[in-house]
Amino acid sequence: MYFHIFGFQWKPEATETLKERAKADISAFKGKIPGLLELHVGHNESPHGKGYAFAGVMRFTGKAAFEAYVTHPQHQALLKWLVPLIDPVEFDFLALD
Repeated sequence: MYFHIFGFQWKPEATETLKERAKADISAFKGKIPGLLELHVGHNESPHGKGYAFAGVMRFTGKAAFEAYVTHPQHQALLKWLVPLIDPVEFDFLALD
């Protein structure tokens, strides 16, 4: 299994409406991205989040499926409007177990 974990620090211009749109648009990947097995997103509730207010985890069948997701048109459409509103952090890894 291959995992993609991400967190966002929102920039000041990110309105609540845009934050909810991000959650909805990312959630809409379910059933649309080949090889995406699981997707979970939500607001970070940790007091140790260091400003990362939104997070998600995705589980793919393998690295090739993740790499196809990166260039998938639905993901690219999200990035066009979302990237200017966030300071992201990402972790991508192949599970060892």
